[in-house]
Amino acid sequence: MKFTSTIKSVIPADIRVVWQVVTSLENYAWRSDISRIEKEDEESFTEYTTSGIATRFIVTSFESCNRYEFDLENENLKGHWTGVFRKTVYGTEIIFTETVSVKKWWMIPWVKLFLKKQQACYVADLKRRCQCS
Repeated sequence: MKFTSTIKSVIPADIRVVWQVVTSLENYAWRSDISRIEKEDEESFTEYTTSGIATRFIVTSFESCNRYEFDLENENLKGHWTGVFRKTVYGTEIIFTETVSVKKWWMIPWVKLFLKKQQACYVADLKRRCQCS
């Protein structure tokens, strides 16, 4: 069973700034939910949450200032994330979509709420970071 969640927002910053912040694997201190990121090679990296969960990512699309996609997997879920970026008169419109399947049946009732909460946290952190640029 797959679950999908999409968040759409406008970041009041230049698209190049937003793109750089989202795709940087070195400058992640703005993320309140991540303790570290380990880059494996040009297409894969692992993020560690503040609670210690490791998620491995494999980049599947990298179209500068346009589209960023990757497959992801950790001990609890497996899925795909897509980020679409568009320049607007108000800054940068982002549309982030995550589709996952859970590995543990007991997570099924909570996965949609988890995805929405995670996406809202990410976008709030991103807005704070981009306003500092």
